[in-house]
Amino acid sequence: MHKPILTREQKSIIVGKILGDGHLETQTKGKSYRLKVEHSISQKEYVDWTFQMLKDWVKTSPKTKLKMRQGIKGINYYFQTVSTSSFRFFGQSFYPKGVKQVPIIIGKLLTPLSLAIWFMDDGSIKSRHHRALILNTQAFNELSLKRLQKVLDEKFGVCTILRRQKEGKQIYVLAKSVDKFVEIIKPYLLPEMYYKLGKNLELTQLPKR
Repeated sequence: MHKPILTREQKSIIVGKILGDGHLETQTKGKSYRLKVEHSISQKEYVDWTFQMLKDWVKTSPKTKLKMRQGIKGINYYFQTVSTSSFRFFGQSFYPKGVKQVPIIIGKLLTPLSLAIWFMDDGSIKSRHHRALILNTQAFNELSLKRLQKVLDEKFGVCTILRRQKEGKQIYVLAKSVDKFVEIIKPYLLPEMYYKLGKNLELTQLPKR
């Protein structure tokens, strides 16, 4: 069977998913990896879109499963790719010791599409009364956060600060950089995810799909 080749677009999506809610895992001691994508059923359209973009690497269509959230039953929607050596670079870069972290070469890997995927996964507004946007990065260590802040500033011109939360630190996009940030990601946002922009949605011209 002919092995597919990762496209530039697929590489960007994988980077964005790893920074967000996606997870790479290996069962071959790092020789091959598979990507797991899972969201609430309310984000079914987003999962289906991701599946379509990565379908060259997936054998089974997305499925549902029950999930307990703080004692309440919910439904998640998920799929996973095949395990392949084509993902090894991302596994070794983001999981050098088995724990997710941001590699030093993130500046070369993060594209506008990656940024949009990351935001659709882990982005939110501070509140419905504010324009400031947040990336929920509580799972990353301090070094990873600094690397992300640096690439956002130097590559995209987006100024951020870190906000301490109970679970860790969030990346907070300052109000003065929100317009720039939205301009970068808006060509790639799915209409189902526009709600994450809050009141910024009223102030920007989003592309028609």
